[in-house]
Amino acid sequence: MTFYLLTQEQADQLAHEWLKSWNSHDLDRIMRHYSEQIEFVSPFVVKLLNERTGTIRGKAALRGYFSKGLEKYPDLTFHLRKVFLGMRSVTVYYESINDLMAAETMEIDDRGLIARVLAHYAPK
Repeated sequence: MTFYLLTQEQADQLAHEWLKSWNSHDLDRIMRHYSEQIEFVSPFVVKLLNERTGTIRGKAALRGYFSKGLEKYPDLTFHLRKVFLGMRSVTVYYESINDLMAAETMEIDDRGLIARVLAHYAPK
């Protein structure tokens, strides 16, 4: 299966599995979606880690960040709204925490893992 030209079915499957892993709060299950060389950019990185660039690089660092997030938001639950298909990417639009809507654009590598994320948030 090539991930350069995802089908809508592949994108939907990725998004549903990703969301289920987050809603399970199982960190190992969540981390299975990400490549070792992940680059993750989010305003929440600034809030939780006081990292001015909002950027995390590498799977180990991302694991630490996600662990902190799961601790801070023990009732975290995401609700999927829409999945957008792109070239080598998927944007997952969902209800997030704190009455926020989120859109995460995820670049997918040739192994089907998330290699880069740009996270965006707006009030409901």
